[in-house]
Amino acid sequence: MVVVIKRDGRRQPFDASKVRLGVEITLADRPVPQDAVDDLVATVERAAYTSHGSIHADEIGNMVLEGLRDLDEVGYLRFASVYKEFQKASDFEREVASLDVEVTESE
Repeated sequence: MVVVIKRDGRRQPFDASKVRLGVEITLADRPVPQDAVDDLVATVERAAYTSHGSIHADEIGNMVLEGLRDLDEVGYLRFASVYKEFQKASDFEREVASLDVEVTESE
């Protein structure tokens, strides 16, 4: 069994269905193929099961963010706004700017 270590120190069993639900909610009404969602969830699940028994929730969140960055920028921003606890519009502006920088650097 793999245990997720939450930010507050609590521990709970890893549940891939929670990852899937979060990704599906984030990508609701977005043009992302189901197989891409399946691949992202499978990537997180593989990482969890190769983590030697425990994985930090932040690691899971970062993997989801990275996967969403490649799949859909709007989905990425939706997830980031919750995961990174955005408080104001400037938080969105900063994150959009980071997306723009990354696109420019990869071209």
